[in-house]
Amino acid sequence: MFDSRFLGVRARAAGLALASLVAAVATPLHAKGVAITFDDLPVYGRFWTAAEGRQVTDQLLAGLKRNHWKAIGFVNEIQLDAADRPARIALLEAWLDAGMDLGNHTYSHPSLTKTPVETYIADVARDETVTAPLLAARGRRERWFRYPFLETGTTQAVRMRFEGWLGAHGYRVAPVTMENSDWQFATLYDDAVARGDTAGAARIRQEYLVFTRKIVAWYKQVAIGLLGREPSFVFLLHASRLNAASIDALAAIFREAKLRPITLDAAMRDPAYRTADHYVGADGNEWLERWSQTLHKRLPFETMPSVPKAVVTGDARLEAIPDPRAPTGVVPAHP
Repeated sequence: MFDSRFLGVRARAAGLALASLVAAVATPLHAKGVAITFDDLPVYGRFWTAAEGRQVTDQLLAGLKRNHWKAIGFVNEIQLDAADRPARIALLEAWLDAGMDLGNHTYSHPSLTKTPVETYIADVARDETVTAPLLAARGRRERWFRYPFLETGTTQAVRMRFEGWLGAHGYRVAPVTMENSDWQFATLYDDAVARGDTAGAARIRQEYLVFTRKIVAWYKQVAIGLLGREPSFVFLLHASRLNAASIDALAAIFREAKLRPITLDAAMRDPAYRTADHYVGADGNEWLERWSQTLHKRLPFETMPSVPKAVVTGDARLEAIPDPRAPTGVVPAHP
């Protein structure tokens, strides 16, 4: 006698098999992880009103959600200090409402290389004024700190003093093991958009994506040479108009590179991040370079793709030109 329950079991089994097949197709075989992090929130670039910032924030967050990225944004609260402060704070709330996380990037983006450590600590504490209560209202707290310029101190005493303060206040350092110099391209992109140069903006965006594809491949290869395997990466980006317009293309580059998006917490569970980092000095080195010193292995910087010269010179030229619309809370430039 035919038992209809058997048909139901088979149907459920077929459904599970189909779901597994879909998941396998959607996720590249042997895909590694990449945590997507954004510096200089609410917005990076020449955005002097919250209304301008809202446009890029909405576009950026929509792209993150569309590509299933759980990103973290590191905040400089100096950007909130303007006449439209409530609307600027609302941009940070939008990140949290979208399911993203927020971290501390100091209040005013100072250099630890050039700033006394106690002054630097006070600046970090000041950056908790708005962000910490926003997280607390959602039952969360600030847990991650990102060094501006990736500068961690010129002496062990300075670094130990500051990172001791971080640990005592519940923070962990968010390292960087992959970046694409997006801030240099972003300056030119903002300028082209402001001038209504649609063709120029499209050209800059294309150059940016070509460079990103090359630099991602380089980091993957270098990491394997250094560690003997490919770790989970932590990618540094900025909350810019350029990245808001490029999220889908960036996601495609990560898929091609077999890098699936993961959270910063997940990336930091990779044993690679337990590698000792003894670097002190004026430079803001990313962590693969720091580990190379610990492991006494040279990185092949001679093969590292270079940002196009026209982009480097154009960025430097524009950064030297003050914007008359800038409020007191000027978005810090990158060196």
